[in-house]
Amino acid sequence: MIRRNFVLAILATSTLAQLSALPASANEPQELVVFAAASLREVFQSLAPSFEKQHPNAKIRFNFAGSQDLGVQIDQGAKVDVFASADWKHMRLLAAHGMVAEPTIFACNLPVVVVPKNNPFNISAFADLPKATHLVVGAPEVPIGAYTEAIFAAAEKSYGKAFGERIRARVRSRELNVRQVLTKVAMGEADAGIVYRTDALTMPDKIRIVEIPAALNVLADYPIAVLKAAPHAELASDFVRLVMSKDGQRTLAAAGFTKGERQEAR
Repeated sequence: MIRRNFVLAILATSTLAQLSALPASANEPQELVVFAAASLREVFQSLAPSFEKQHPNAKIRFNFAGSQDLGVQIDQGAKVDVFASADWKHMRLLAAHGMVAEPTIFACNLPVVVVPKNNPFNISAFADLPKATHLVVGAPEVPIGAYTEAIFAAAEKSYGKAFGERIRARVRSRELNVRQVLTKVAMGEADAGIVYRTDALTMPDKIRIVEIPAALNVLADYPIAVLKAAPHAELASDFVRLVMSKDGQRTLAAAGFTKGERQEAR
């Protein structure tokens, strides 16, 4: 009897081992991991239900942060299917390492100045920016921070070196993503900040938008790509197609983005 029980135990263990070695069922839920710039939070979250409806066994897990942080995580081995950046710089770094396939611009954005709703320093034009005593911007390594530096440089050329020095002197903090800039202004912790138009539109009850003159402003390109090592490459390609589709582009336009054009990494 003891020998019989021993044999049965060996057979059971062998069967379990064989079952665990079988490939995952086609019906097993799959998690699509999308790393996206912080400014894409609302618009990508609004696209998720449509994608998941088209792919009943798929769930999207988003990671929203500064493009520079996301790029570093991917470069260090994070398991990611799709990367959507707020600039070309961080996408190009991954492309140079052979980590992304055919980056494509899917949208564009424009920086704007934002002030608290009560606008205590009466900033109604970009030229009023030196009135602020506490200006918050993105850190230089963050896409919005790099765009802000370009805007400041253009303003210095147009309005004079003294103007540039005055606005730079008003900068009290440099944040690691655009939402941190927006939040500080919305909470009244800063007199003004520079964010993307799409971010500003998410808080109409807490901030006011002040336009940046076209001659000084920059156009922010948003590229998207499937990772070459994507765990779910087919699903990843489907998500990119949704973003680029008419429905995806309408959703982006409703959020304040402008239409992107297909371009490879430059």
